[in-house]
Amino acid sequence: MTLILPKDYRPTLTIRDTETAIVFTRETFQDELTSIMGLQRMSAPMFVEKASGLNDNLNGVERPVAFDMKAIPGDTIEVVHSLAKWKRLALHRYGFGMHQGLYTNMNAIRRDEDLDNFHSIYVDQWDWEKVIAKNERTLDYLEVTVGKIFHAIKRTEKLVESRYPGSTYSLPGHVSFITTQELEDRWPELTPEEREDKIAQEEKAIFIMKIGDKLKRSGKPHDGRAPDYDDWQLNGDLIFWYEPLHKKLELSSMGIRVSPESLKAQLKKAHCEEREKLPFHQMLLKGELPYTIGGGIGQSRLCMLLLGKAHIGEVQASIWPKDMIEKCKVDDIRLL
Repeated sequence: MTLILPKDYRPTLTIRDTETAIVFTRETFQDELTSIMGLQRMSAPMFVEKASGLNDNLNGVERPVAFDMKAIPGDTIEVVHSLAKWKRLALHRYGFGMHQGLYTNMNAIRRDEDLDNFHSIYVDQWDWEKVIAKNERTLDYLEVTVGKIFHAIKRTEKLVESRYPGSTYSLPGHVSFITTQELEDRWPELTPEEREDKIAQEEKAIFIMKIGDKLKRSGKPHDGRAPDYDDWQLNGDLIFWYEPLHKKLELSSMGIRVSPESLKAQLKKAHCEEREKLPFHQMLLKGELPYTIGGGIGQSRLCMLLLGKAHIGEVQASIWPKDMIEKCKVDDIRLL
C-alpha cells in the first residue's frame, strides 16, 4: 500500500458539493458515451455461477468473493470481478445486431486489491460492449473507438468545468498511442509501471496497446490479462498523467475480444486449456457468439480525475485502513 500525500492539497468543494458534482459528472459522461457510441442501457448481474466460466479471473491470483445459495445447493456463486464475458453473452442472448451495443453499471468487490490513492476494494465502472464485423478486428478500429471515448471524456470535462469553475482538472487535447513492446524497447531498464509513468508524463494522455502477451526482451507480460476475453494483440489501457499526484491514472481498459482462434492460442499460452470445457468458452469456440469490442471505464476514477481529487475515497464510499484514514485527515483529504 503506497499512499501519496500531495503537498498543500486543499479541496475546492465541500463534501456535500462534491457529492452533487459526482452525480453531475456521472450523468453527463453517461449521456455523452451513449450518444457517441450508440449504446443501450441494460441490467447486469452482481454475481454469477462459478461453473459458468463468466467471471473474470483478472491476473489469476485474486480471490473472488464467493458464497453458496440456499435455493441452488451445491453451486458456488461469485461476486463478479468484471462483466467482460457476460456482456458478450448478453449481446447474443438479447438479439443485438451489427454495430449495436450495450452499457451497464458494473459494481464489483476485489478483496485482494492493493489500496492506494487510485485503488479501492469497491470497483464501479461503466461496462460497455458492441457487436462488430470480423474484418473490423483491427488496431485501426480499436484506435477510432478509443478516440470516441476520449471525445466523450473531453465533452464531459467542458460541461463539468462550466458547472464547477475552478474545481476541474484540465485534460490534454488529444490522446496518443503506443504498444507495450515499443515501451519496453524505449525503456528496457524500467519496470512496466515506471514505463507507464514516463510515457504518461510525456504524452499526458496515452493508450497503451497489446497487453497480456510476453514481451521480447524480458520474456514477461507488460501486465496480466485473462486469456479469455481480450485479444492480447488488440487491447489496451487509457491512461492520463495526473499532475496533482505526479502519477499516471488508468481510466479505462478495453479491447477487441478474442476470436475462437485467439482464444485457443491464449488459453494455451496461459496454461488454461481446461477452460475450453466451460459453457461460455464452448459457445465461443463453436462460433455462436458475435465478434465484439468492449471495455470498462472507471466511474469514481473519472470523477477523481475531473474534480482534481487526491484520493478515490473522496468520491467513493468504501473501507480504508485506519492509518490511511488518519494520514489523509491530517492532509485535508476527506474520505467518504
